[in-house]
Amino acid sequence: MSGRLRSSLVIGGQGIRARKLRTFLSMISLFLGVLAVVVVQAGSEIANQLMLADVEKSSGKDGTRVLYLPPGEDFVPIALDLLSGRTDAAAMTTVTAIVGEPGVKAINDGGGPIDQPAYGRGGGMYCDETGCHPVTDGTAGMPSGQAIELELKGLSGDIRPFRPLHPTQGKWLEFGTEPSLSPGLVLNLEAAKAFSRYQVPARLRITGATTDATPRIVGVVDDGGYTPAAYVRIDELLNWMPPNAVGGSRGGPGVEVMFTPTAGETERLLTSRLAAAGAPAEQLSVRTVDVLERMKSQLALMRWIFLGMASLVLLIGVAGILNVGLATVGERIEEFALRRAVGTSRMLLAGIVLAETMITGLLTAGAAIGVSAAALPVAVGLVADKYPALSDMPFPWQAAVAGIVAGVAAGVLGGLIPALRAARIPIATVMRA
Repeated sequence: MSGRLRSSLVIGGQGIRARKLRTFLSMISLFLGVLAVVVVQAGSEIANQLMLADVEKSSGKDGTRVLYLPPGEDFVPIALDLLSGRTDAAAMTTVTAIVGEPGVKAINDGGGPIDQPAYGRGGGMYCDETGCHPVTDGTAGMPSGQAIELELKGLSGDIRPFRPLHPTQGKWLEFGTEPSLSPGLVLNLEAAKAFSRYQVPARLRITGATTDATPRIVGVVDDGGYTPAAYVRIDELLNWMPPNAVGGSRGGPGVEVMFTPTAGETERLLTSRLAAAGAPAEQLSVRTVDVLERMKSQLALMRWIFLGMASLVLLIGVAGILNVGLATVGERIEEFALRRAVGTSRMLLAGIVLAETMITGLLTAGAAIGVSAAALPVAVGLVADKYPALSDMPFPWQAAVAGIVAGVAAGVLGGLIPALRAARIPIATVMRA
């Protein structure tokens, strides 16, 4: 550290100690501005995490590798046999099911949200080699009754390493035990709302199944879905329907296989077995989930809007430091003139004033960061039930860096004009004094 810089910091610190009240007033005027920058940056990072977590529930975590099995009766057993007991890959399929009275239309016919029962999927189309045809749900002419239609998602293993699903009640599916003839269901929030609102018989009617099953509800999970859905072990699902029915109905999604980024060997083994069984090579492409890349521009725009709003508040704090700095320089004209008379350079005088305002800015930044870090766990505790993804979130380091930068920048901007004024004080001033 050079001698001039050291002298500026030492004399600036002495000036702060000598004028504690003015320093405190400067910090108060700057505190709200720096606090706004810290809170906005922290809020932006938290909002980004919430947005990403919400998208990842349906698309998968960044880096997850996804393969959709081609249609074919032989491919589903191959995939399930290979993935059995593995933790680096899991398969998921979706079938339609109705829980409730037999021989009736569901309250939300078509599988729509329970608050918007007309928002179902009825009237859709499916296409095959012969052309496109209307989808028939098999409930035409049936009377309405006490039943709820939902999507049944069969899982070969735990998909939470790939999708951040948060259990809210009960427990998650257990995959290490023998499959039960009574399928255990983990409902999403929309399905849980439907079952809490309507009392329906425990009878599970699965599309493609040969007979009805008696389900068990074991838990509730937040999957970000807007329509009723339930998660079930795929081996328990196969107790009631053939494997070819699990592979996706007409135009359905088929079987989705998710791999961790490090499961390259499992991925290659599965694709080679499928190819050997006759799967077309062009239908065995694996894509990588890249949620952050797709949302980068949207997240950046939101961050810049937040920072722009905080900068306006910070300018008020800069104006406060400027006013206090000019008043302080006006009171210290004789002191600065005397320093000039004994050989202190103009640059050192300017450095002394800037050092005072920068130290004030750093102290204010530390206070703002400390208050924000202490308030975050309290705020998270108030909304943790609604946003489980926040429960383990630490204080964003980006907010701390933004606070320090804002404090130093405000100190420099607010002290620049007083520093220039102090540097221009003529030596003759001390003679007139």
